[in-house]
Amino acid sequence: MTDATSGPKPSEPPSQPGPPDAMSQYFQAVRQALGSIEMTQVPVIRQAAERFAATILTGRLVHVFGRGHSWMAVEEMFPRYGSFPGFHPIVELSMSYHNPVVGANGQRQAMFLENVQGFGPELWRNFAVTRDDALLAISSSGCNAVTINVAIDARLQGMFVVALTSQANAAASTSRHQSGRKLHEVADLVLDQQAPPGDSAVWIKDLQTPVAPLSSITSCTIINLIKAEVARLLTEAGHSPKVTTSACYLGADRARRLFEETYDDYRRVGVLYR
Repeated sequence: MTDATSGPKPSEPPSQPGPPDAMSQYFQAVRQALGSIEMTQVPVIRQAAERFAATILTGRLVHVFGRGHSWMAVEEMFPRYGSFPGFHPIVELSMSYHNPVVGANGQRQAMFLENVQGFGPELWRNFAVTRDDALLAISSSGCNAVTINVAIDARLQGMFVVALTSQANAAASTSRHQSGRKLHEVADLVLDQQAPPGDSAVWIKDLQTPVAPLSSITSCTIINLIKAEVARLLTEAGHSPKVTTSACYLGADRARRLFEETYDDYRRVGVLYR
């Protein structure tokens, strides 16, 4: 396993009375986290991008798995605009469809299901994966059983596994996996989100708990760094990706055609069902 971390300090109330303006705190936390990513994570991000580009060039897929709020980073990779095929987003709605909050499909059920043991083999039985595939597994705490199990089983099947997680958050959290291991401990390569323990970064006077998480911003930043580097590598290899692109760049007709071409190209996921 390879990682590169600088470990942001735990998020805790400022020692001086009267914390600064809430929005100023958040801006500062974002700048610090993004600066840490630039200073410490670029080499491992390049390693991940090189591995993912190689996977795509062989005609195989980079699976991207996340549950809970991590689904946002999954869909940031593909299929949103500015993205391209080669990545296979996997989001389980039973653990990610949070807007009902209570009742059917409520948050209690999702939080229960994310720590069910043995999920990995059940997921991968749906797909004809090979050792040439790769997995990007996303979890800020890196401690929920389902994501760990998906990563463990992917490695058992020979896939190269990259974890996108927060080392500081993981250090402050307890693994829910039956092995006691955390996501960064079961991956081949680790990308650190640089989010604080508990994720939230803003302290309000007279409020005992922090608010405003960072990992959505830092995860999506790393996702787009990977995406940009993979696009460069594919293009240099003579296999420029088909990118879903806004009409403001290409005009409505060309953008519409490229949209269709991109999703036609996504049919490459058919290799997973042969």
